[in-house]
Amino acid sequence: MQNIQNPASAEELIQVVKQLSLPELEQLVDRVIAIRAERRAPHLTGDESELLARINQGLPAEDRARLRELITRRDAETITSAERQELIGMTDRLENLHAERLAALAELATLRGITLDEVINRLGIHFPDHD
Repeated sequence: MQNIQNPASAEELIQVVKQLSLPELEQLVDRVIAIRAERRAPHLTGDESELLARINQGLPAEDRARLRELITRRDAETITSAERQELIGMTDRLENLHAERLAALAELATLRGITLDEVINRLGIHFPDHD
């Protein structure tokens, strides 16, 4: 683990984060969520680690950006037929990803002997990819 001699304050970090591009920000958020999940559950079995990896799987930053662009075009009623089909495909993919995440969360809840809601709350899980 790398040791940082003079760590920045939370406020300094926020100021740096404000300067990131959207793809960089989304990548950072994904990594911060993964770090938080690791800290909340530091002693994981192999099964739990595998489930957490599945739970933290999201759309790549480029796909999230494209999805937002297509949603904006749809909402502005400027979307082409080809773009509408692309949006439908991406929405299907996102829904499948969310279903896989929920299944992994349910498996983790069963493994830990707690409710699905408890697992979701303890890990701070949410599904931010969807508008």
